[in-house]
Amino acid sequence: MKILITGGAGFIGSHFAVKMLEEQQEVSIIDNLHPYYSPERKKQHLEVIKQSGNFDFYQADLLNREETIGIIKRISPDAVVHLAALPGVAYSILRPLEYIDYDVKATVNVLEGAGQAGVKQVIFASSSSVYGSMRNIPFKEEMATGKPISPYAASKYAAESFCHVYGHLYGMEMKILRFFTVFGPWGRPDMAIANFIKKLKNGEEITVFGQGGSRDYTYVSDIVNGISLALHKLQGSSIINIGSGRPISMEQLLYELKRYFPDMKIRHEGDRAGDVERTWADLSLAREMLGYEPKVDFSKGIEETVAWADQYEKIL
Repeated sequence: MKILITGGAGFIGSHFAVKMLEEQQEVSIIDNLHPYYSPERKKQHLEVIKQSGNFDFYQADLLNREETIGIIKRISPDAVVHLAALPGVAYSILRPLEYIDYDVKATVNVLEGAGQAGVKQVIFASSSSVYGSMRNIPFKEEMATGKPISPYAASKYAAESFCHVYGHLYGMEMKILRFFTVFGPWGRPDMAIANFIKKLKNGEEITVFGQGGSRDYTYVSDIVNGISLALHKLQGSSIINIGSGRPISMEQLLYELKRYFPDMKIRHEGDRAGDVERTWADLSLAREMLGYEPKVDFSKGIEETVAWADQYEKIL
């Protein structure tokens, strides 16, 4: 299968590219190496991918409509896995218009390119943030009612709507996967677990906002497996949660980290605007439609992530 991965030099994209190459798929990557976090880090991701096989790489800005459509038509992939996005809740409150650009406009350009190229299926990486503030119950897919609480979440919800539009216009299968908090080796340095580990390794204190809440932390290999199952097994269009189904409190996260960093110092600050209090994936649909089952428990995931950080500490 010929697969185009947008954002393939990023955290999830690089892991997914490796899996596809190991499956002997034909892989192309588009990435603009956006400086939201270090472009050098993303170049190292590309070097890691190369160890698994050859792929075509296009450094291009998806906001350039003509270039994006042209590249997709030239590649003519069987499937597009659209992972490229500007991430981060806190940053989105400071720079909301950039999220309209990179998470909505760029998505529309990718969808138009996919439609013109006759692509059969598009997988869109959405987020658990689209659910907004929810009660302490598992989030079912139909619970997203268009009431997000950050520009990042709003941009993801808007992009989902455009997926429905272009699926209708071009007859493409639109597979919208809502990822719950992803962590693991090469994790985004702005996210809590990667940020905490980096600071703790340097003997710095870490900051916990509000009560810390709880998150459905999902190890990256489980996310990648969910994408692969949607690509190969899911027929037709659908919206599906991909998570661990096990919410982890801030107290549990700190307990796990304390095993590796017993001298951990913590500073507490007030609630941060845009942060949801909790996330919790209902995986019923993923199990039913994909045969998906998360395999890596939280403790093991933290162990693997800390071990990776020990090996790559100079480039965190």
